[in-house]
This record gives sequence, structure tokens and C-alpha cells, in this order.
Amino acid sequence: MIKKTLFTVSVILCFVNMQCEDNDTNLPNEYCDKATVINEDLYNNLVSDHFDLIDADINNDCIAIKIAASGCDGSTWELHLVDSGAVAESSPEQRYLKLQLLNTELCDAYFEKVISFDLTPLQISGSNDIILHLEGLESSLNYTY
Repeated sequence: MIKKTLFTVSVILCFVNMQCEDNDTNLPNEYCDKATVINEDLYNNLVSDHFDLIDADINNDCIAIKIAASGCDGSTWELHLVDSGAVAESSPEQRYLKLQLLNTELCDAYFEKVISFDLTPLQISGSNDIILHLEGLESSLNYTY
């Protein structure tokens, strides 16, 4: 419990820290549910509750991710999409992402949920195409902007 609390506090501090940067407001665009976090330390030390990654699809500047996990109804699940901050210099460039689920629900039911994340913070100046590697997804996704 202490480990989850410390991690949640560190995620919140990352959000606060990122809001000070001029080019990253850390707010999702109006069509996405949540913002994507770019943080190498968070990516490398990510701790998540168990979930099954069912599917992911890019629509405009949002990635919709469908997951399933045990719980009471999924209404209290906290989901975060974290980018490593590293950009593989290829053509097109590549980025690496992990999804985190914080699940405090103690029920045995199994629910599916779709949540979307804003991809605009991942855009690279001078490029209009990125390959996204989402951990747990069998194939990569092509994000064109």
C-alpha cells in the first residue's frame, strides 16, 4: 500500500513538474480522455496492476486503448500512458510506450474499458509520421499527423 501511495505521489509530481514547461501543458486535447506523460524515469520504473491489453487504435491525435482487468466496475481505475522519452532515429522515427493501471477494486468480476490518450506531445518537429511501440501490443502502430 505504501509503495502504491509513493508511486501515485511521484506521478502527480511529474504532472506538476511538466506543467511548467512552455511546450508541454500536459492537458489532453478536447477529443482525448487523458494526456500522455513523457518521462524516462517513470517509464523505466513503472509499476502496474495486472490487466489484459485487448486492442489499441489511433484516431486523429488520440490513441484509444482497450483493456480488461478484475474489479467491481472499473470506475475507479487510474490509467496512465507513459512514453520513454527516447526517439529511435529511423525513418519514420519510433517511440516506446507503457500503460499503467492502478486498480484498488477488490472484486472478482472482469471488466473491459476503453480510454483514449492525447498523442500530440509525442509529435516530432520536422516529421509527420511516428511508429509507436506499446508494450503488450503484438504489433506497432503508425501515428500520422
